[in-house]
Amino acid sequence: MLVPLVTHPAYSYPFPAKHRFPMDKFDLLHRYLREQGLAGSENTFRPGRCKAELIQLAHCANYVSDFIDGRFTPEQARRMGLPWSEGLVRRTCISPAGTLLAAHLALKFGVACHLAGGTHHAHRDFASGFCIFNDLAISALALLRYTQLKRILIFDVDVHQGDGTARILEQEPGVFTCSIHCEKNFPVRKARSDLDVNLQVGMGDDAYLAVVADTFSDLLLQFKPDLVLYDAGVDVFEGDPLGLLNISLRGIAERDRCVLNLAARVGVPIATVIGGGYDRDQSALARRHAICVEQAAAVFKTL
Repeated sequence: MLVPLVTHPAYSYPFPAKHRFPMDKFDLLHRYLREQGLAGSENTFRPGRCKAELIQLAHCANYVSDFIDGRFTPEQARRMGLPWSEGLVRRTCISPAGTLLAAHLALKFGVACHLAGGTHHAHRDFASGFCIFNDLAISALALLRYTQLKRILIFDVDVHQGDGTARILEQEPGVFTCSIHCEKNFPVRKARSDLDVNLQVGMGDDAYLAVVADTFSDLLLQFKPDLVLYDAGVDVFEGDPLGLLNISLRGIAERDRCVLNLAARVGVPIATVIGGGYDRDQSALARRHAICVEQAAAVFKTL
């Protein structure tokens, strides 16, 4: 089967070339997957703009309108880390709908991959670390409200803690938040997820893979989720400028294969988002993000 993919042309828009955030990677990722025969018209889905009432499940109405209308203070803009523009507003309002669409596709097909998402530093009333609206929290809360799902696991292996996700969902018993991240990294002030696994700077493949496998298998057994939202950040890569871990390309592939295979074996639908990755070589970065899709295709083809 071809894995269902979710993307939108607005994810990559005209953006300052010298900025640290790699805005071209989303288009490059989809282009690479097309070249590899993993993305075609039959398995590529395009989300619309996320409805305001869904965004406001996770965010304050005034905060949402201030961002959309360009009313951030200089301090708010600094904390966001991205230059405000109409292009930024458009992609920010579409991306949460992309993760939610991927979740619905995963419920239907067993797996789906959103070629964006993972904005886990966005808090209820402020942006942080290139994250404005928290697609993971919005999707989880929308699914609990509008579907029959009772238990959703957010399994976040981005190198940075999903602090915004943890704080938005801290009083929601239907969502279990797990963050496996480098302890000496952004954000300086950590939140409290339902489960935080702090990794030492410089950790390599073997120790990392054991932690991911043991943690995920235990959560599947203990929490028994109806759906997994998997933040497959590749900023754990040994060469990522914002990473501080020492994970190889093989290690990333093994990690994603392990997570996808464990979910598939117990029959839990899994929707993936790409999370962080900050290489200046955006073509190489896109290929790194493609690993999760490649592993999903391999795992679910054999079932």
